[in-house]
Amino acid sequence: MNKFPVQGAGLGFKRALMGPLAEESIEPIDFFEIAPENWLNIGGHLGKKFRTFTERYPFLAHGLSLSLGGPAPLDEDFLGRVKKFLDSHNIPLYTEHLSYCTDNGHLYDLMPIPFTEEAVHYVAGRIQRTQEILERKIAIENVSYYAAPGQEMSEVDFVNAVLEEADCYLHLDVNNIYVNSVNHKYDAEEFLYAMPGERIVYIHVAGHYQEAEDLLIDTHGAEVIDPVWNLLDKTYQRFGGNIPTLLERDFNLPALSELKREVGIIASLQNKWTKSGKVIAHV
Repeated sequence: MNKFPVQGAGLGFKRALMGPLAEESIEPIDFFEIAPENWLNIGGHLGKKFRTFTERYPFLAHGLSLSLGGPAPLDEDFLGRVKKFLDSHNIPLYTEHLSYCTDNGHLYDLMPIPFTEEAVHYVAGRIQRTQEILERKIAIENVSYYAAPGQEMSEVDFVNAVLEEADCYLHLDVNNIYVNSVNHKYDAEEFLYAMPGERIVYIHVAGHYQEAEDLLIDTHGAEVIDPVWNLLDKTYQRFGGNIPTLLERDFNLPALSELKREVGIIASLQNKWTKSGKVIAHV
């Protein structure tokens, strides 16, 4: 696989959008993302309809339930099914969250992994095993979190250490950087610039909910706000405008035309920095 598995600006693929997407042009959408958990066991008419999309357009997969930091054994049977699914639909990249969501059952939320050296080794080992089973490198996503239990190192140092030891890609979530910067009072640009650009293969951008002036909730249920767009702009300035980027919108879905408008903003920012050729040197 080339460093970038797809090109351009993408949108999360939802069943509610299948009708509108089949009836009109998808421009400016270049690719789609799905959660394998939502499609692994889908057959019949809906399964055939889904395949008509994967045969026509590029797709990426973003997992929800692997629980890379969880205490329970890695679900290798699930990963085997994911591999067959990715191969069947020619999906080049699988990404997952740097978090956990199980402990003798599903917790129905993404829980923060303690920022410790022990956790670095534990999670990196599980990522390496995942890559062995899938027979491809995966990308891990920096997550939003609301508490940091047992913290011994900074978030940025933890993320970088996991990436280095696991030798995997980075799925950079720009909205999560912004949300965490407000909630944990750090500089979003400093965090961004500390990310290893050579490992970034994919970007997410999304909206969130403002619970209070100093508390943002990562919901994926609203429009992207200007400070997040500005941070995405700085991301392209820093690392280049050719990194594939997806608009996440998981509920409160507006009309497809409105989603396309936001995807178009991504595309315009990408074009701005791709055409300029200006990228700040890594330091």
